Amino acid sequence: MGNLNNEERAATMEKIRDACENWGFFELVNHGISLELMDTVERLTKDHYKKCMEQRFKEMVASKGLESAQSEINDLDWESTFFLRHLPASNISEIPDLDEDYRKVMKDFAVELEKLAELLLDLLCGNLGLEKGYLKKVLYGSKGPNFGTKVSNYPPCPKPELIKGLRAHTDAGGLILLFQDHKVSGLQLLKDGHWIDVPPMRHSIVINLGDQLEVITNGKYKSVMHRVVTHTEGNRMSIASFYNPGNDAVIAPAPALVKEDESSQVYPKFVFDDYMKLYAGLKFQAKEPRFEAMKAMESPSINLGPIATV
Repeated sequence: MGNLNNEERAATMEKIRDACENWGFFELVNHGISLELMDTVERLTKDHYKKCMEQRFKEMVASKGLESAQSEINDLDWESTFFLRHLPASNISEIPDLDEDYRKVMKDFAVELEKLAELLLDLLCGNLGLEKGYLKKVLYGSKGPNFGTKVSNYPPCPKPELIKGLRAHTDAGGLILLFQDHKVSGLQLLKDGHWIDVPPMRHSIVINLGDQLEVITNGKYKSVMHRVVTHTEGNRMSIASFYNPGNDAVIAPAPALVKEDESSQVYPKFVFDDYMKLYAGLKFQAKEPRFEAMKAMESPSINLGPIATV
């Protein structure tokens, strides 16, 4: 990202455009977040897992008999997680077991990630030919975006061929910013029918696009299926922050990206909260039926009109 401020800006914007149109994922370096802050976040996250979550995870594995699994597990993920909400209101002070140092550092990290997310949204606007601020405004709703962090650990797994760390899915929301372990890999994306590793790179932030950006860009950018695979050795840390629309944000293809006849608008218009209610039960399934379901909800009058006139 350092090249956005010099003669390499155009080439860097082109890299971002290509990543958004053809991959749905890219890895940012020189993003402006303090490396010292990132190192502290990583250290305290790993300390917190060891101290507060490792034993609980082992008890969960034992209670479900996962270590003796004989066939593929399709209804469970090999992960230990907790969630932090930053916007519209923080819940960090309410999460049990967090040291004060850890709370403060995660608050500071969230502030930096929020700034980075909003900068990226404007870069995407630039590449899409949308006015600056358009994406932020659409995602804002009446109370601002939903912004939160999923802190995950993927401990060593005795049967990685049978148990996924996280099953394949697309993300429901807007822009996802991931700080992942630089020593233990596991994240993969689906590209042209093949699973491809997203390599760990120290101090990078991995960006991926959620379903809402696919809708707003009218399919120009796509959300991409991804998953986490497990390993027999190493504990992988993953801190994924989700910059999502506000609950009442109205999501629809940007008019500037829809041709005049509107036949090219292939995505529905809906309220984000309605999409999330649907997504909750269908996360690990294909996204296209979700879009179709929202489209059906969007225009009930088309189906009910003749009945209403009888």
